[in-house]
Amino acid sequence: MDKDSSVDIVIFGGGIAGLWLLAKLRRLNYSAVLLESGSLGGVQTIASQGIIHGGTKYALGGKLSDASVEIGGMPQIWRDCLNGEGELDLREVKVLSSHQNLWCTRNLSSRLAGFFAGKAMRSRMEAIDRNRLPQLFDHPSFGGDLYRLDEPVLDIPSLVDVLVKQQGRFCFSTDNTTLALDQDKPGRIIINSAAGTIRLQARRLIFTAGEGTTELLSKLGIDRPTAQLRPLHMVMVTGALPELYAHCLEGSANPRITITSHTLADGRQAWYLGGQLAERGVERDRQEQIKAAKSELRATLPWIDLDGTRWSTFRINRAEPKSRSGERPKSCSVHTTPAAIAAWPIKLAFAPRLAAKIITTLNGEKLLPGDADIAALQALPQPPIAQPPWELEKQWS
Repeated sequence: MDKDSSVDIVIFGGGIAGLWLLAKLRRLNYSAVLLESGSLGGVQTIASQGIIHGGTKYALGGKLSDASVEIGGMPQIWRDCLNGEGELDLREVKVLSSHQNLWCTRNLSSRLAGFFAGKAMRSRMEAIDRNRLPQLFDHPSFGGDLYRLDEPVLDIPSLVDVLVKQQGRFCFSTDNTTLALDQDKPGRIIINSAAGTIRLQARRLIFTAGEGTTELLSKLGIDRPTAQLRPLHMVMVTGALPELYAHCLEGSANPRITITSHTLADGRQAWYLGGQLAERGVERDRQEQIKAAKSELRATLPWIDLDGTRWSTFRINRAEPKSRSGERPKSCSVHTTPAAIAAWPIKLAFAPRLAAKIITTLNGEKLLPGDADIAALQALPQPPIAQPPWELEKQWS
């Protein structure tokens, strides 16, 4: 049986960008719904290390870059939400660490980069005296410098769970269905499901589907903007490891290695390794990347015992709007067309700013909350919640 449904806004993509935007729009009384063909928490979001960046790594040249200024205010926005005083209530989200550390090895360029970052970022980072080193770095083999960064680290599965608890009733799965976007009437969506055909009419379509946004735009006959991808080859290691949330600095715009800690369902500790290791490891196969990761840890944390550890890797693409030069965008991006809005957060930390930019766009279009009828959509199931890569991995070596 064919059924009709109508809403103000349809969001495509249930990663952090879509979930945050949905929550903001619902609080503003828009009749917004989210469609997801996979899992809530998506692809990029659930693979994130959970760091709410404050721009430290963009100041390694000794001054605050545009990118550093753009992202500098994000940790406080998130902290307000985590304290129940911000635009969303995230008090139930698990905070893995209230801050993270940045350490410099004995390498001269590394230590100089740390010095310049410290001068430029004094309000966001604090040098830790040798007599106050945390236990992990209070070791004779550590001869570098250590800084404390004002950048919290969140448990991403917990973050997704909280947002879904709050707004999950407005998230609908389009898996195992046929979804068509009408080029002649861009706000019209045809959903063919086991329960019948749903004709969904929206006043605005918003795509926050990351890598999938380009394909969705093409269904509307739109060839721009398109996405460019930045692949990563992340590394996971489990064993008797200490808890650590830190970057190792090596004198470039990206940390040599970034480490976050996560507890597996069976209680084991896992380190999740990113940074230059993940970027430069794209051309390596699994075993070569594991070998490189072991080498990096022995070089940067030589006193950590890796005996008995088990290893695996995970590949993920970061999606962002394509630029002529291929450079990374300095901030989140919102592109408006008559048929749809395409948006990329670029980083987890930018989700609040992305939502604010989109809402500003809607206000500029004078799109005010209206009436809605979502009864027909209730026949669609809620999408499942994504699991982090270390919980899904079966091939540990």
